[in-house]
Amino acid sequence: MRCHYCDRKATFAPKMGGVQVGLCDTHFRERFENLAESDALAYLRQELDVDRPE
Repeated sequence: MRCHYCDRKATFAPKMGGVQVGLCDTHFRERFENLAESDALAYLRQELDVDRPE
C-alpha cells in the first residue's frame, strides 16, 4: 500500500468502517502531531481508558 499523501510505501495502514488509508512514517508523524494538538487525542485516551492501572 502507498501513502495517502505521497507515493512512498505506507508503514501504517489503519482501517475503519471498511476504509483503509496508508501513511508513510513522515505523514503518520504529522497526522499524530495534529491530533496531539487538538482535543481529539485527549478524548480518545478517555474513551479507551489507556491510563487505567493494570
